[in-house]
Amino acid sequence: MPAGSFEGQYVWSPAADDRALARACMDVRAGRYRSAHEVLAQTRGDFELRAHRSLVLASEAGGTDLAERWLDEEPGPEAALLWARVAMLRALRMADAGDRRAGALERIARTACERAAKLAPEDPTPWVAQLALSRLDRPADPAPQGLLTAPTGPWYLFAHILRTAPWHREAHHRFLAFFFTRHGGSASASWDVAAFLSQRAPAASPLRLLPLVALVDDYNPGAPLADRTWEQPQWVTAATGVYRSWFPTVAAYRFTPVVDLAYLAHALFMARQEFEAREVLTAMGPYASRMPWSAFGDPEEQLTKARRACGLPVPHDP
Repeated sequence: MPAGSFEGQYVWSPAADDRALARACMDVRAGRYRSAHEVLAQTRGDFELRAHRSLVLASEAGGTDLAERWLDEEPGPEAALLWARVAMLRALRMADAGDRRAGALERIARTACERAAKLAPEDPTPWVAQLALSRLDRPADPAPQGLLTAPTGPWYLFAHILRTAPWHREAHHRFLAFFFTRHGGSASASWDVAAFLSQRAPAASPLRLLPLVALVDDYNPGAPLADRTWEQPQWVTAATGVYRSWFPTVAAYRFTPVVDLAYLAHALFMARQEFEAREVLTAMGPYASRMPWSAFGDPEEQLTKARRACGLPVPHDP
């Protein structure tokens, strides 16, 4: 189903309109890894797509032994990468659950990331997985000049990744997440880092959304006038700036960047910029992501609320 159309139901698959990835996910669920190898091998020169596809595939394989079996039967850079991503997700999940096995799983994940990095030295994805794990051991590298709060964190690892991929989307999001309050950081640090990273990024980059991502993560429904925050001039300016500079570039994307579009649509909707929000929601077509909607309640209900307010069809509407 093409983005820009809507046939009455949301599609929550993280593969969205990447049909090759969707087929590979189906194969992974069936216990087969051949398609996963193909879709990852196709991305050796496209690190953004490689990061996205490997993460989606790992989310499908995480509850099975497919990654381990693939690595055992046909070792190679793609098998090692999927194993690193699966091990990363398992370690983070156990740590967030307070499971006593988290430490052992973290060590397994780090070893898996190191193996994947050795097999594909030019690929930043294993290092991005290491960056995701950094919130578990909280490194305290000094911050560079230009940050008001000078928050310590995994700055050296982040800089290593940026030397290969200066505007790597997932790396920036993983790095920002390190400073979220729920991961042991603080609201002031996350605001500071989000602004710093966003201001460095090109005007037409989706990384300009990072302050809006931090805003969602810091959302407190019990705070006075919490839902009116997005109507403040600084946030209206941030959302409309991304709409004017980045959104026009989306038409040239190979696949619909669903999560980034969702954050933009949400910010515009909350800022009462319904015309702009309608355009962004229309560009998403049927594709939907849990974030940012799930921060405000049931994600389907919240997305439906936004679409209805913008005059767009919603599920079950006649």
